Amino acid sequence: MTSTDVRKEAEDSGPSGYAAARLRLLTEGAQSGPPRRTALSELTDDWLSGLFGAGAENLRGVSLVAVGGYGRGELSPRSDLDLLLLHDGSDSGAVAALADRIWYPVWDLGLALDHSVRTPAEARKTAAEDLKVQLGLLDARHLAGDLGLTAGLRTTVLADWRNQAPKRLPELQELCAERAERQGELQYLLEPDLKEARGGLRDATALRAVAASWLADAPREGLDDARRRLLDVRDALHLTTGRATDRLALQEQDQVAAELGLLDADTLLRQVYEAARVISYASDVTWREVGRVLRSRSVRPRLRAMLGGGKPVSERSPLAEGVVEQDGEVVLARAARPERDPVLPLRAAAAAAQAGLPLSLHAVRRLAATVRPLPTPWPAEAREQLVTLLGSGSPTIDVWEALEAEGLITRLLPDWERVRCRPQRNAVHIWTVDRHLIETAVRASEFTRRVHRPDLLLVAALLHDIGKGWPGDHSVAGEIIAKDVAARIGFDRADVTVLSTLVRHHLLLVDTATRRDLEDPATVRSVADAVGSQSTLELLHALTEADALATGPAAWSSWRGSLVADLVKRVSAVLSGDVPDDPEAAAPTAEQERLAIEAVATGGPVLALRAQTEPPTEEQPSGDPEPLGVELLIAVPDRGGVLPAVAGVLAMHRLTVRTAELRALDLPDGVDDSVLLLNWRVAAEYGSLPQAARLRADLVRALDGSLDIAGRLAERDAAYPRRRGVVAPAARVSVAPAASRLATVIEVRAHDAPGLLHRIGRALDEAKLRVRSMHVSTLGANAVDAFYVTGPEGAPLPSEEAAVVARRLEETLRG
Repeated sequence: MTSTDVRKEAEDSGPSGYAAARLRLLTEGAQSGPPRRTALSELTDDWLSGLFGAGAENLRGVSLVAVGGYGRGELSPRSDLDLLLLHDGSDSGAVAALADRIWYPVWDLGLALDHSVRTPAEARKTAAEDLKVQLGLLDARHLAGDLGLTAGLRTTVLADWRNQAPKRLPELQELCAERAERQGELQYLLEPDLKEARGGLRDATALRAVAASWLADAPREGLDDARRRLLDVRDALHLTTGRATDRLALQEQDQVAAELGLLDADTLLRQVYEAARVISYASDVTWREVGRVLRSRSVRPRLRAMLGGGKPVSERSPLAEGVVEQDGEVVLARAARPERDPVLPLRAAAAAAQAGLPLSLHAVRRLAATVRPLPTPWPAEAREQLVTLLGSGSPTIDVWEALEAEGLITRLLPDWERVRCRPQRNAVHIWTVDRHLIETAVRASEFTRRVHRPDLLLVAALLHDIGKGWPGDHSVAGEIIAKDVAARIGFDRADVTVLSTLVRHHLLLVDTATRRDLEDPATVRSVADAVGSQSTLELLHALTEADALATGPAAWSSWRGSLVADLVKRVSAVLSGDVPDDPEAAAPTAEQERLAIEAVATGGPVLALRAQTEPPTEEQPSGDPEPLGVELLIAVPDRGGVLPAVAGVLAMHRLTVRTAELRALDLPDGVDDSVLLLNWRVAAEYGSLPQAARLRADLVRALDGSLDIAGRLAERDAAYPRRRGVVAPAARVSVAPAASRLATVIEVRAHDAPGLLHRIGRALDEAKLRVRSMHVSTLGANAVDAFYVTGPEGAPLPSEEAAVVARRLEETLRG
């Protein structure tokens, strides 16, 4: 029987005919989804119109109006009927009698009814006082009676909504935020409320209201389909439970999945999560645009008054190459060419996360539409930008979601598709697999001062559960995937081995500590054999804690933490034979020796700049080598203040230090002067590199004291507006025990920032320490530095004095 036949049956048989036709429509299964909701709405329209017509004979100035979800024609099997009986106030008694003629048959059939009887003025007044009423009236649809009365109300309500939008939209946003706080995130809940949770049907309705205000609009791509999928699931939930519920309980998910023809409950939840993610992202973008428009409207009159009219021009502040900040968002620079710059998506994402700013929708879509794929393996810059993004703390989450909304994450990391929106049916886990991986990276960013290789920690955090969704043990599957991903993004063979080991054994420490006898030497030895080295143990310890903290409150406790720490201490004792040797000075190259001799001859600094490149890849065997940065060689007669002078000049010229080494150079026989050799890799923050002659001239001035580096850096910092940005973990300075017999090794782990190395150098210089050698590396946003220092006489520092130096340096960096 067609929907037309069903409607005819309902018309012929009155209320009982409507009930039978409604039951047949919902149980025959010939229709589902939008066609069934439309058919049910039309069937109900006809029945209610009949009730209205029978009771409104000779009655003028009255109309029956559907509002809310019914007004949108989206009736689910157990949906409420939201009705407004609108009248002109000329005959209240007759209108009350008509209301009874309509409401009671609805109640008699057991249908839920939300009803009201109002004049247009009353409806308008109530809408002004109650935001929920106003939202319902935005979807008002005429059913029967005086069409002009309904049309007049619709016109008035829409005009009021648009006129009052600057006031009502913030109220609506607050309402959405309060509901999200109560109900949680639909895209992560195991028993979600399809309507009330964030990313659910209420938020989709709110987006329609924002669009109706003409103040802003939601991203359209995928939004209608997401709403349809959630409505389809709600229909199936109503039919399988026989109740008007929006909560998708665990015990009902298999039945709902079967009703929808899906494989299983996990497939159902994944579809729900994907739909919720689309709506949540659209909400974020839309409310951000609303805020921008409202701020612009409030500021513009004052600016015009001060400037004498005209439209103010938005300032664009550079963040990275091809990336700028504008109106509180990260956008692409006018000169950016995504089609020629495959690293740009990661560079923009890292810059946005570091600044604590959102990526603009337009920028992400332009990147998705035009950027070309990264080569395999990735260039060094791409890997560094990924590490910076992962190490940026909580802002990473929103930036990552923006990239994922436009499909950029799965293009960068194809293996991500299997974990995307994948539910975890474990009471301990509070996130889907993909969100848990990002949360783990966020947690790991807090531990980057605890490890020597924060880049490996952050990437391991991103990949540790990547094997979920594959058959078998996810750690075993993850090890294989991690090897492939790590090699693809450009880590060398040794780092690939470490990363795959971390993924394979990411549960080893907590499982062993809580389930095995730590007094048994075989237990500790088995862990030591699996881990293999002190450095991997250090990383695994940090990863274990980050993973547990990102899982949920039930996954970590002080008791578990103490057990794991005890195990790590025991394993470290087994591995303690791997004590770092003292750094041995390598023989200088011919170029280094030439520069050193020239420095002695001139009595000043001599430098050379040389581009560093990676060899061509298999995919681009004949292409240009990939630039790694620029190698800067400096030779300067040994004297105090060299390190802060060189670091300060580089910071003044906006050069980022990727790696740095300093060592005293042994010169050929006959040359008595001592020379310091600095071998650094640098890159421009944005723009081109300065000329070597300019660097040398400024370095000469810095060394003779005529260049106020600290003052110049302070002036530059003051000229730029302070951004909210990332709250980075505090700097950590420690003395490495037994690391060297000839010097005291001071380790610094801090957030990389312009002038950091200059500040460290000044502090060591003021402490009258001689830097015998230095090894500096910048891994993403983290600086990991080791300084081999001696006292003025060239001997290692006493332990008490070394501890004081480390504490003072840490205070300096935190101040």
